[in-house]
Amino acid sequence: MREKVRVRFAPSPTGPLHIGGLRTALFNYLFAKKNGGDFVLRIEDTDQNRFVEGAEEYIIEALNWCGIPFDEGPVKEGDFGPYRQSERKQLYKSYALKLVEKDMAYYAFDTSEALDQHRKDHEAKGKTFIYNWHNRLKLTNSLSLSNEEVKDKIATGEDYVIRFKSPENEELVLNDIIRGEIKIDTNILDDKVLFKSDGMPTYHLANIVDDHLMQITHVIRGEEWLPSLALHTLLYKAFGWDAPEFAHLPLIMKPVGKGKLSKRDGEKGGFPVFPLTWNQSEGYREAGFFPEAVVNFLALLGWNPGTEQEIFSLEELVDTFTLERVNKSGARFDPEKNNWYNQQWLQLKSDEVLARLFAEELDAKGVSAEQSYIKQVVSSIKERATFVKDFWELSDYFFQAPTSYNEKAVKKQWKEGTPEIMEEVTTVLQSIQDFESSKIEETIKAWIGEKELSFGKVMPPLRLVIVGDMKGPHLFDIMDLIGKEESIKRIKTAIAQL
Repeated sequence: MREKVRVRFAPSPTGPLHIGGLRTALFNYLFAKKNGGDFVLRIEDTDQNRFVEGAEEYIIEALNWCGIPFDEGPVKEGDFGPYRQSERKQLYKSYALKLVEKDMAYYAFDTSEALDQHRKDHEAKGKTFIYNWHNRLKLTNSLSLSNEEVKDKIATGEDYVIRFKSPENEELVLNDIIRGEIKIDTNILDDKVLFKSDGMPTYHLANIVDDHLMQITHVIRGEEWLPSLALHTLLYKAFGWDAPEFAHLPLIMKPVGKGKLSKRDGEKGGFPVFPLTWNQSEGYREAGFFPEAVVNFLALLGWNPGTEQEIFSLEELVDTFTLERVNKSGARFDPEKNNWYNQQWLQLKSDEVLARLFAEELDAKGVSAEQSYIKQVVSSIKERATFVKDFWELSDYFFQAPTSYNEKAVKKQWKEGTPEIMEEVTTVLQSIQDFESSKIEETIKAWIGEKELSFGKVMPPLRLVIVGDMKGPHLFDIMDLIGKEESIKRIKTAIAQL
C-alpha cells in the first residue's frame, strides 16, 4: 500500500511571509489535497536571535486568509508535534551524537578567529577556503586530536560544533521532480555544521530529523534550497533513513530587470509583496485583493496547466495541479496582471456579496443607503471596477447630487439655449407616471423627435447635470435609480448654478 502523502511548509518566524513563501505553501497545499494527503505547518525557530514577535501569528493568519489552512501545526496539534522547533530542541543532540558514533560526523573546536585566519590566508593565495576532506586533518577537531584531548576539551566546556563528514571522491546522483537528475561531486562539498555546543541544531540537522519523524513524503521548497539537496540526501543516507522526494520551485523574479522579487521592488513599483500588511508595508488583503485572486495568480507563477485557462478556483487548482508542470526557470511577477485577476474575480462575485462589501465602505464615509439600492448600484457599475474600493468613484453620484461640474464638459456641453432645453426636460420628466428606465428613455427620445432636436443637444448636457461629469452607466438607468424628484431637482440646481 502506498504511504500517505505528507508535505510541510516550514517557514522561519523572522518577519512577514513573503509572497514567494506563500506560493511555496500553496503548492504544498495543492499537492497534498490532490493526493489525499496532509499539509503540515512547522515553525523553524531554532535561530532565536532572528525571531520576530508576531511573525508566527502572521503566517497562520495569511494561510487562513488565502483559504489554504494547514492540517497539523502549532495550535492544531496532530500526532507528530510539537510543531515549533524550539520546543523540539532536546531531540536533536542525540541524532548528532549518533552520527559521531558512526564516524559520519565529528567534533570541531576551531575558533571563529582561527577559521577567519584560514580564510584570509586562502584568499591571499587566490583560493577559497572550504572546511572538508582536503584540510580537516590539519584543523582542530576530533579527527586530528586524540580521544583524550577531545574529552578534555568537552569536559572543560570549550565551545565546539559537530560537523558532518562529507564523503570523498563520490558522485552523487540526485533526483528532483521538477529538475530531473542532478549530479554532484562530493569533493566540492564542505563539512557543514550540524550542531552547536549551546544545544541548538543548525537548520540542516533539525530539518532532516523533523522531516523524518513527521513522516514527510515530499519536500516542496524554493530553489534557494537546491544547494542543500546534496547534504540533505547524504544525511538521510547516514542515518539509514528513506529520503522523501524533493521538488525545488523556481524563483519569483522582479517585474523589470534581473533578479529575485524583493520588498524593495514592491515599494518602488507601488505594489504589495506580502499577503497581509506588515508595519508600513501594505498587504494584498488591505490593498483590496480577493484571496481567490491572490491564490489564482500565485498558482500560475511558475506552474502552467497546459491549457489556455487562466481563471481557477481553489478546487479547480487542486484537480489540475501537478509538480511535473512546474517550470524550471524563474517566473516574472506582473503586478498589472495581478490586478486583472482581481478584476476577473470581482466580476464573478454576486451583487449581494459586493453590495455588502461596498456598504462597509459607504459606512466609513458616513453614507447610508438601503442594501437593495446598493445592490442595484453595484450591478450597474461593477464591470468598470478592479477593486471594491473603486466603487465610490464610479458611483458617488448615486448617493449624492453633484456639487460641482466637470469644467471641460461644461465648456463643451453647456451652450446657449441649453438651460431652456433642460427646463423643458423637467416638464417632460414630470409627466412620466411609471418612472423606470425604459419608459424614461422612450418618452425623452419621442420628445427629442417631436422637437426636431439633435440628441447631442439634449443627452450630453442631461448626463452632465445628473452626474456632474460625462461618466457612468446608461443615463436612464441612473435616473430610474435616483428617482423622479431627485432627477428634476438636479436639473434645476444645475440650471441655477451654470
